[in-house]
Amino acid sequence: MVRAAATKANSKRKPAAFAEPESTRALTQLVLQACLVAKDAAFNLRDFIENASNMAFLAVKDCEKELDRMERRIDEEITSAITEVSESEARQLLACLKFIIDLERIGDLAWSVTQRLQRLEDKLTRDDTRDLIGMAQGLETMLSTVHDGFAKRNLEAATTVMQSDSKIDELCRSIFHRHLSASDRRSREYSVNLLFMAQAFERAGDHAKNLGEELFHLVEGRSLRHEPKRSKTRSSE
Repeated sequence: MVRAAATKANSKRKPAAFAEPESTRALTQLVLQACLVAKDAAFNLRDFIENASNMAFLAVKDCEKELDRMERRIDEEITSAITEVSESEARQLLACLKFIIDLERIGDLAWSVTQRLQRLEDKLTRDDTRDLIGMAQGLETMLSTVHDGFAKRNLEAATTVMQSDSKIDELCRSIFHRHLSASDRRSREYSVNLLFMAQAFERAGDHAKNLGEELFHLVEGRSLRHEPKRSKTRSSE
């Protein structure tokens, strides 16, 4: 409430010619909400891994549907919104569009992991539970950080998110190594499902990293995606 009041007060002090269009504010707020919905999906997925809670299962499903709805709304409204803004606001709207694409995909991947877990006949081993929880926590943290970074236009948050993806990759490799090299061959179906879940988490981490790169682009006005790897590493340090 305080932030909303402060924003309103600031907008009154701006000349009308420089006021941010309502459509830009609305779509930006929608993307900020979408970050939190995706974060909730990761949180509830972690809860489902730990406790097999039916409420957590339904919550992930609801988050996936909500992200689909948000993506449709932004897709429908952004064309008209971008025709009435300045260059900097157009960059912000394009960031919103790129954000919601990655966030919607994260919701899909979280839901796919949840469905596989529900259909799993064998109980998760302790090691698999630990690594899946670690990936869910890592994804949740990345989404929380990118939400705060987008709200505050924080470059440090973008860098943190881009570097955090390696933790999820490491846990994914751990699961692959364990199931592809195990001597006590478990059921093939169990191992295949674990590999698919690990891969889904790894891809969700990649999408979250994309959010960090897009936040960097929004704040700095330049993209990291087309720079040489050496330059990209130096820029993110």
